[in-house]
Amino acid sequence: MKKPALALAAAVVLGSAAFAQQKPAIDPARVDAVVKSAFPTAPPDWASRLIPEETMRQCSAHDNLPPKEVGEAIMKRERAAIQYPADGKFIGDWKKGEAVAQSGYGLRFTDYPPRRAFGGNCYACHQLTKAEVSYGTVGPSLLNYGKIRKFGEAETKAAYEKVYNSQASYPCSLMPRLGSNKVLTIEQIKDTIALLMSPDSPVNK
Repeated sequence: MKKPALALAAAVVLGSAAFAQQKPAIDPARVDAVVKSAFPTAPPDWASRLIPEETMRQCSAHDNLPPKEVGEAIMKRERAAIQYPADGKFIGDWKKGEAVAQSGYGLRFTDYPPRRAFGGNCYACHQLTKAEVSYGTVGPSLLNYGKIRKFGEAETKAAYEKVYNSQASYPCSLMPRLGSNKVLTIEQIKDTIALLMSPDSPVNK
């Protein structure tokens, strides 16, 4: 009696594993219809947000793990979309950058039309300062970010590019494209980089 029971249990486990590995059939048209129906009162200028552009389509098609050639194409395309500060300076005011990092305002229906500047909501995903105890862990800790990189110029520029358009540094990154998607202004991004890269910033204390 024990052997048949064991065999049955094994079959159930193997069958469950095989079922779990099977991807359900997805009808793109139905998905599009459901997404559109979820925003019946969205203003006209929000309509484009419901249509994934090329990078998002490619990332979705490859479950955010694109093959090398696709990933390289994404980074090349997104890097071309980066706008740099007109004055050539990447560091602003870290105190303003801390305010940007703390603010989650923007891009919600309750924030529309905008009544103040959007925030970066950086603490939702990252640890930045020792004083802040309420932070997310989706992204890596950024504590001592500038100190670890010796406050280098190349590293400062790379940080700006990463915040402006994360897909230019890592294809299918989970980090929002804060500059390319007009969430933050160039000046706000410079202030955020100051928070990361200034020696006197609480990030590096």
